[in-house]
Amino acid sequence: MMSLSQASLLFLNICIFICGEAVQGNFVRHSTESSAVNIVEDVANEKDESKSNDTIYKEDCEELCDAKTKITREEKYFMCRNLQNSIVSYTRGTKKLLRNIMDEQQASLDYLSTQVNELLNRVLLLTTEVLRKQLDPFPLRPVQSHGLDCTDIKDTIGSVTKTPSGLYIIQPEGSSYPFEVMCDMDYRGGGWTVIQKRIDGIIDFQRLWCDYLDGFGDLLGEFWLGLKKIFNIVNQKNTSFMLYVALESEDDTFAYASYDNFWLEDETRFFKIHLGRYSGNAGDAFRGLGKEDNQNAVPFSTSDVDNDGCHPACLVNGQSVKSCSHLNNNTGWWFNQCGLANLNGIQHFPGKLLATGIRWGTWTRNNLPIKIRSVSMKIRRTHNPYFK
Repeated sequence: MMSLSQASLLFLNICIFICGEAVQGNFVRHSTESSAVNIVEDVANEKDESKSNDTIYKEDCEELCDAKTKITREEKYFMCRNLQNSIVSYTRGTKKLLRNIMDEQQASLDYLSTQVNELLNRVLLLTTEVLRKQLDPFPLRPVQSHGLDCTDIKDTIGSVTKTPSGLYIIQPEGSSYPFEVMCDMDYRGGGWTVIQKRIDGIIDFQRLWCDYLDGFGDLLGEFWLGLKKIFNIVNQKNTSFMLYVALESEDDTFAYASYDNFWLEDETRFFKIHLGRYSGNAGDAFRGLGKEDNQNAVPFSTSDVDNDGCHPACLVNGQSVKSCSHLNNNTGWWFNQCGLANLNGIQHFPGKLLATGIRWGTWTRNNLPIKIRSVSMKIRRTHNPYFK
């Protein structure tokens, strides 16, 4: 049997063991609970830190987004401005390029139009020549007889045989060479040397000084004889010439203007014109209606040799004019601040409105200038015995 002391000792040991297990269990439990609490607290702290970090991140992100948005708006603004400037610059450049291209094309078209007009004029001239040859079985030929002018030829051979109108060769005194002229041997006694003629507008009278100096056109049609040739004819010794201007209107009416003393100064004075006493029914357009219209005693002018007295400009019908030749379609004439006469202007045609044309401003109807269809200028010695 176990003694009391032994039993007590055993019980004590058992109690100690049990208590130890309990204490150990409590310790373990307490440790576990403490760890769990720590873990929960750590997770909570991490969540709080995460939440705090998220808040900071969101705030930073919002600030960054706001900054980016502001930068993006500024970039878009500058991009729009640059794009607008680029579009404006491109538009201007494109307009300038198109304008240059159009100017070049217009210049080419003008050149081609001029060439076409010249070709058409040549075709019309050839057609006229063909028709004239078909209608006239005996076309006019130069008569191989020389004279000083048509009046001299008329006086020389007119008493022997009838002198026909046509082309003759003359060599006036002072001329270094002979040249052909059209002689009108029928009108009012004959002996007329034709110095200018306009009939159908085939020949272009928009010419420079050199052309008006030497002459141009077709002596059987439209022509300008030439300032040098006219000068040599009317400045012969012991002679005086009269000028006769014959006008025909578009409605087939006729008028004339005659001057009993016509002569020109030499080339150094640009062939200044001098006219004597007027007679006729067309009015004295050369002298005009007032002093400012007087074209007598003035030099010849063309678009490249300007002697019209408009320096720096003239006032014509309220319009400032720097060149009378330019105002009259670049034709040549004895202009004096333009005046009322220009028989070398562009011809009027029915149904076409032209600002200028063949002008003789004193020939009017109902106070309006008459449109002139054809004109001729011819000269003859004033002592011609056949003229009465």
